[in-house]
Amino acid sequence: MDLFDYAREKNMEKEAPLASRLRPTSLDEVVGQRHIIGKDKLLYRAIMADKLTSVIFYGPPGTGKTTLAKVIAHTTRGEFTQINATAAGKKDMEEVISKARELQGMYRRKTILFIDEIHRFNKGQQDYLLPFVEDGTIVLIGATTENPYFEVNGALLSRSRIFELYPLEKEDVKILIRRAVYDREKGMGSYGAEIDDDALDFLADVAGGDARSAINAVELGILTTKPGEDGKICLTLDVAGECIQRRVVRYDKKGDNHYDTISAFIKSMRGSDPDAAVYYLAKMLSAGEDVKFIARRIMICASEDVGNADPMALSVAVSAALAAERVGMPEAQIILSQAALYVATAPKSNSAVMAIDAAMESVRQKKTTVPAHLQDSHYRGSKNLNRGIGYKYAHDFPNHYVEQQYLPDEILNERFYHPGDNGREKEIKAWLEYIKGIEIKKV
Repeated sequence: MDLFDYAREKNMEKEAPLASRLRPTSLDEVVGQRHIIGKDKLLYRAIMADKLTSVIFYGPPGTGKTTLAKVIAHTTRGEFTQINATAAGKKDMEEVISKARELQGMYRRKTILFIDEIHRFNKGQQDYLLPFVEDGTIVLIGATTENPYFEVNGALLSRSRIFELYPLEKEDVKILIRRAVYDREKGMGSYGAEIDDDALDFLADVAGGDARSAINAVELGILTTKPGEDGKICLTLDVAGECIQRRVVRYDKKGDNHYDTISAFIKSMRGSDPDAAVYYLAKMLSAGEDVKFIARRIMICASEDVGNADPMALSVAVSAALAAERVGMPEAQIILSQAALYVATAPKSNSAVMAIDAAMESVRQKKTTVPAHLQDSHYRGSKNLNRGIGYKYAHDFPNHYVEQQYLPDEILNERFYHPGDNGREKEIKAWLEYIKGIEIKKV
C-alpha cells in the first residue's frame, strides 16, 4: 500500500457511517452475545487462539454478525476476505479460491472468507464452496438473518458450526449509544454532544435489540441539531423521536401514567373489550414499554381472569411471551396483540383465584394432617406405620373415579374450587357433578 492508498483508506474510515466506525476491533470491546463470546465459551477461545473453523452467524439485523467477523479479521494471522452474496458471482469466488490456494501452498497461510447474507447464494454457488471448505482451503464465516437450516445447504451446514445471535438487551444498546455520543476516537465525542436520560432510554427501547438503528439515530441527531445557548448539542427525547422516526408518547414508565395504562390494559382484557385492550397495548409499545413486562401481565390475566373457562388462554399467553422475547420488536407487537385479543375475547372465570385464596387462608388458619391412606408408602416398613393402607387407585374404577377422603379430617367439609358457568368450566362443573353425584353450587 503506497502513501496515496493509505491516505485514501483513512479518509474513507473517517467518512464511514458511525455504526461502521464504532465496530469493535477486539473481543473485549464487543457488547452483548455473552452466551457465545463469554470468556469461557468455545467461540471466544477459538478466536483468541486463532483456531477458528467454519462458522455461520445467524440472527436479526444489528446484533453483531458483521462485528464478530471484523473482530476475527483483526485477530487472525490469516488472510481475511469479505464478499457480499447479493453482489458476488462465481468469478469473485474463483478469484478468492485461487488466491487462497496460492497463500496456502506458498506461505502456509490460511484464508478466512466472510460471506455476508450467505442465504442469498443459490444452491450452485453454495455447492461451489463445499470442497474448499472441506479441504481447508478456506475457513468460511457466513452471516445470515434467515434460518440457516432452511436457507443453507445441508452439506455446508454439516461442515460449519452455527452460532445464533440474539437481539441485544436494552442495557447493551445503552452502552453502544453512549459510545456513539461520547467516544472521541470512534464516535462523535468531538462534537461535544450530550444525550438526556429520557432520550437514551427511548432509543434503547425502540431499537428493539438492533444497535445499528439506535446508532444511526444518534448520528443523525448530532449532525442535524443546532447547539444550544451554551454551545452544546443536546439530544432530547423529542430529537430522538424525530431521528428514529417514532413519535414520542409521553409516558413515565416509573410514574402514574405507567401504572394507569397497564391497569387499563388488564381491566380491558378482563372486561372483554378487545378494542380497548389492543389500544392500551399499542400505547405501551409506542412508549417503549418492556415487551417482557407486557407479556407477563397477559399471562397473569389469562390465568386470573380466564382460568379454566378457556384453559388455552394461558397456553396462548405463555407461547406469546416466549415468541415475543425470541423475535423482538417490531414483530413482537403482532404476537402480543394476538395474545391480548385472545384473552380479551375468551370466556371469563376467576374461580382459580378464589380457590387458591380460600385454600391459602385455610392453611394459615388451621393445622392439618394428611390422611394416613394418602401418605407415602413407597418405602420398607410403611405398612407397619399404617401408611397408605386403604388407598383406592382411581383408575381401577368406572370413570377413573372413586369416592374416598382426600382432604384432612380437620377441614373435611371445606370446598375451595367452585367452577363457574362460562366456557369450558361449565363442562368441568357438569363432569364433577356427574362423577360425584352431587350438585356443585356456585359461591
